[in-house]
Amino acid sequence: MIFLNYKPAKFFIFLLGVVILISSNSCGIYKPVDARKVSPNADERVRKNLEEGKGFTLMGGMGKKGGTNYEFASSNPMWRATLEILDFLPLSNVDYSGGIITTDWYNEGTSSDESIKITIRFLTNEVRADGLKIIVHKRKCTTQQKCTVRKISSALEAELQVAILKKAAIFEKEWTKKNRKKRPKKN
Repeated sequence: MIFLNYKPAKFFIFLLGVVILISSNSCGIYKPVDARKVSPNADERVRKNLEEGKGFTLMGGMGKKGGTNYEFASSNPMWRATLEILDFLPLSNVDYSGGIITTDWYNEGTSSDESIKITIRFLTNEVRADGLKIIVHKRKCTTQQKCTVRKISSALEAELQVAILKKAAIFEKEWTKKNRKKRPKKN
């Protein structure tokens, strides 16, 4: 801070502050308001500003109008249902933004040389039968640890899909009911 002892540096900082104040006032950032028209209650001001569409959010916030819009994973019923259905399996890859869940190799203990791996791809956030793609791989290993992996079509795919869709429908119904209570009724 040695350079602040010089008068030209102090003058420059003062001049810069004045320019910033003048430019912010002329751009309309600062607008004086009538205290009789604006409520002192912060919650009421926030509600009024939201109704009028005023204010700003960092990085677009939740009200994006275009581009990609990723919802938080806990608000997606398909995602929540899948994690709940697969909770007994160890997961190796869970990527919400990529829309994929991959389990680790799983063996029920009935056959020590066979195990399965399940991959679920989310094609949409909507609760729909064609919104999921379920792939089951089967690994069979010999005693010399030589393993072969192949994709199989089994009843497990259909059973998983039905279970996930049922659970997702329940989650979506609960979410809709909860949000209806929060929203004020329109006249």
